[in-house]
Amino acid sequence: MRIFEKIFWIGLSLLLVGMVVGGCVRKSKRRDVLIFGRSGDAKTFDPARANDGETFYATTQVYDTLVQFKYGTVELEPALATSWRIEKGGLEVIFSLRRGVEFHRTKYFPGAEFSAKDVVFSFKRQMDPKHPYHRIGGRSFSYWMSMGMNRIVKDVVALDRYRVKFILHKRDATFLSNLAMNFASILSKDYADMLLREGRGEEIAQKPVGTGPFIFDRWIKGDRIVYRANEKYWGGAPKFKWLVLKTIPDQTARAVALRAGEIDIMDFPAPEEVPSLERDPNIKIVRQEGLNVGYMAMNMEKKPFDDVRVRRAIYHAINKKAIVRAVFGDLGVVAVNPLPPTVWGYHRGIRDYEYNPELAKKLLKEAGYPEGFETDLWAMPIQRPYMPNARKLAEAVQADLAKVGVRVKIVQYDWATYQQKLEQGEHGMALLGWTGDNGDPDNFLYVLLSSTAAEKPATNIAFFRNKEFDRLLEEAKVISDRKKRASLYRRAQEIFHREVPWVPLAHSVVVVPMNKRVEGFRIDPVGSRRFHKVYLRR
Repeated sequence: MRIFEKIFWIGLSLLLVGMVVGGCVRKSKRRDVLIFGRSGDAKTFDPARANDGETFYATTQVYDTLVQFKYGTVELEPALATSWRIEKGGLEVIFSLRRGVEFHRTKYFPGAEFSAKDVVFSFKRQMDPKHPYHRIGGRSFSYWMSMGMNRIVKDVVALDRYRVKFILHKRDATFLSNLAMNFASILSKDYADMLLREGRGEEIAQKPVGTGPFIFDRWIKGDRIVYRANEKYWGGAPKFKWLVLKTIPDQTARAVALRAGEIDIMDFPAPEEVPSLERDPNIKIVRQEGLNVGYMAMNMEKKPFDDVRVRRAIYHAINKKAIVRAVFGDLGVVAVNPLPPTVWGYHRGIRDYEYNPELAKKLLKEAGYPEGFETDLWAMPIQRPYMPNARKLAEAVQADLAKVGVRVKIVQYDWATYQQKLEQGEHGMALLGWTGDNGDPDNFLYVLLSSTAAEKPATNIAFFRNKEFDRLLEEAKVISDRKKRASLYRRAQEIFHREVPWVPLAHSVVVVPMNKRVEGFRIDPVGSRRFHKVYLRR
């Protein structure tokens, strides 16, 4: 029965995909339509209130930010701001805005010119509890808070029509990178005011108006979002007329739709499906190392992990290459540092500890554990991008450590309990990971390894505390020169490598299969899906 049900749903999915082309964009030739098959739908069209990738897929097409990540990289470049300057020792940042940019003309908004008032509106609504749009929408501005913007930004002021000033509480080198994130998208104040006057303020999250490369057309929840090309886009008009984000929850159904040519690009293929997709002559696959790291932390507040010789012994005893091959297949690469290689400041000169069980035994003997010891290894109960199967990975580590006399008990809890107990340091060793979302090394090193982050409830679950490491991170926060910051972060990674609070395990590889006629697509390390520069070969 399940087989027939599967066939039915796959068939239905393909029928619905066909309806997208035949119904929503039936007047357009198929070569003028790009269809992206994804696993889920958006929750809102308000980027400031969003906190999930599927929603950001949707909002990215409509909105721009002041600065953005250069396509396919984590390098910043101008967007709605053409330039900026830092004044008063880093406590003020003045942006010069792009002129002649228009907010989308739609059937529900006549359009308006982008100016400084729109920037002020977009940030004030998040930071000012008295702002009329602060409460509209019913959900918190979670990213504004989690990125610490409430502690960074003191005020936002329009200096004139095309200049805006951010006044900061303190200097912070991550500020500009934060402004490239989705929560910092620029919305139209004129549109928001119109909705408020008409008592329709909630519609700002349902009928978006931005300055981006695509204009919102319709949203059939649970099924598809349709956009038309913004022919007047300041960055150049898209090379196709229609964009469709099509929701196909089943991985197999998405793959079938791609093979049939009913979608052009698919998200999140099943790892076991990738080899067969690669063999299809009509499909090509784009791969890129993800902006993430999976690791095994050793709790330095507990014996024997307070001894660096023990931590190094654990590292030498684990066959990381074999484990990554078994757990990640072709969708993972062995990690060496706490930063992924796609982040600037990554230290390429560090040589990983070798797999050497005999050396591990020698180090354990030197540390006073000639017969090994007993400990626990906590394994996550859920799948994450950086840890597709934590139980399987834990069992592999358990087997490796048994060879050097370290007897490991695997511990699991539900996800909420797991996180709470790790934050309180109840574990001996634990599997966890991190996905960065602003392209800054600070987003990994400070959040996961600083002494401040070791205060309970901790995000530094190794409880690693090193004064020199902390000093380097604090110095890097207040320097704007990227080369100098990168040098400091490389020195911090050298300390990490010497002290071994973790065994860095893997960085997952992001895989995006697509029809061979798709050109110009790049994977954004921060997880976005951008289609402005994509085109369909004829």
